[in-house]
Amino acid sequence: MAPGSDAPAVQMPDVQIPDVQIPAVQIPAEMLPSDGRFGSGPSRVRPEAVDALSSAAGTYLGTSHRRPGVKSVVGRLRSGVRELLSLPDDWEVVLGNGGTSAFWDAAAASLIESRSFHLAFGEFSARFGTVAAEAPHLQAPVVESAEPGTRPEARAVAGVDSYCFTHNETSTGVVAPVARPDLADEGALVLVDATSAAGGIDVDIAAEGVDVYYFAPQKVLASDGGLWLAAMSPAALERANRVTADRPGGRWIPSFLNLAKAIDESAKNQTVNTPALATVLLAAEQVDWVLGSGGLAWAAKRCAESSGHLYRWADSSEYAQPFVTKTDERSPVTVTIDLAERLDADVLCSVLRANGIVDLEGYRKLGRNQIRVATFPATPPSDVEALTACIDYLAERL
Repeated sequence: MAPGSDAPAVQMPDVQIPDVQIPAVQIPAEMLPSDGRFGSGPSRVRPEAVDALSSAAGTYLGTSHRRPGVKSVVGRLRSGVRELLSLPDDWEVVLGNGGTSAFWDAAAASLIESRSFHLAFGEFSARFGTVAAEAPHLQAPVVESAEPGTRPEARAVAGVDSYCFTHNETSTGVVAPVARPDLADEGALVLVDATSAAGGIDVDIAAEGVDVYYFAPQKVLASDGGLWLAAMSPAALERANRVTADRPGGRWIPSFLNLAKAIDESAKNQTVNTPALATVLLAAEQVDWVLGSGGLAWAAKRCAESSGHLYRWADSSEYAQPFVTKTDERSPVTVTIDLAERLDADVLCSVLRANGIVDLEGYRKLGRNQIRVATFPATPPSDVEALTACIDYLAERL
């Protein structure tokens, strides 16, 4: 209450916080991974990237995003993504603010002409379909669903102009193929959500017939959130410019969601709105690191080595098993593991957290006794091996 005010003080509700007893088990220091962050996003950021940000802070942070100091880093990120994904010259790398959720809104406003088709097999792959369903200017989308832990198949539908797929379902650890299906209508676009896949799964998106491969930097790119990036084909660029063109009776598109404006600004190494400068630089550092280490093939091999160890460990464990049963549907970058009832995942994760190993909790809406481990390139396979040793150590003592 402000001094001199006669307004009554706000009464806070009496909240009862349950007394959760967490066993005090100390993992020997020599068993611990070099870094305890295994979250699926925001994910582990390499210390070298943080050092680079710190070194650049005096001349980079707090400066205009319309000036060369920042534009050069945006350009570095765009050219790095182009090289990482082996994009043809006539493709564009486009940036915008707001993350993947904002891109779904932008795509509903600026890419989908009338009707879209969606594959839904988890929390995040289902959200784009919901966005399209709520857009008043679009027809009801076609949504093909599958139970969590599995994936549906694409099919051609007459009248669909945008096919919307997900490369990696972060909530369940299911990976899906990136390929252009047989399309019922000429000129339809294929949009792929690669939020937790881009930079960690080897794919030639242009050769596979994808038109838009979009993602956010807080996962494989080991940066912060709040930004989206999209590799866009000439057909997608043309569609965005045509849908957003001013014409009598045309749809109203907020400037923030206008992909044509984002395309124009990105060509100048800018974003429509001020970006988070730290996010841009950290993402550029990660892309350069991957390219310097061997590129996308190297990163994919590193992720597969880490996830392969986890799957083999779970397959041979007496108290763990992979949640995704079909081996060809198991993600190389997001591993979900079910635990036996005798080993409570919440307790296990709490004890791990007390030992400095964090963010292994399963996706909350699945409601399973489960852990989820990100095996992005920033995490060395040796740390994943150390993680399973620590879990085995705790399983004997909890």
